[in-house]
Amino acid sequence: MLDKVDNLDKKILNIIMNNARTPSKDIAIVCGVSRAAIHQRIQRLIDMGVIVGSGYQVNHKKLGYNTCTYVGVKLEKGSLYRDVVVDLEKIPEVVECHFTTGPYSLLIKLYARDNQHLMELLNNHIQHIQGVTETETLISLEKSFSREIKLEVDPNRRR
Repeated sequence: MLDKVDNLDKKILNIIMNNARTPSKDIAIVCGVSRAAIHQRIQRLIDMGVIVGSGYQVNHKKLGYNTCTYVGVKLEKGSLYRDVVVDLEKIPEVVECHFTTGPYSLLIKLYARDNQHLMELLNNHIQHIQGVTETETLISLEKSFSREIKLEVDPNRRR
């Protein structure tokens, strides 16, 4: 897959990962190609599964969700992973779920209105899921930064 992503693709990706709303004409100027070429490349990257989504980032605090929390979840058996994920997907406040190595079977990210809401999510929902044996909660005090990985572009190759 990576061999099908050339320098021009990487330049385009670096720009849109920084700001997905960058106009195609601006991307075309930076990359030295036509707007049509940018549209074609972006569509090709979507078709290849390199670009898998688009959308806006939402400030959860502005919507009343003031507590961002990561929860390590231990399972009775790792094989229960898929069943537990189905139940976690039913909790709207859970926004990410990762099957992991290490001390936890799952690492989830959720947003709660406040500590009381967090306690209710943990005690009345997550810890009641069949197969969940233990949780450990880490509250994020502040998001310092969030970014996509920067792709290295070979300066000696145009494409």
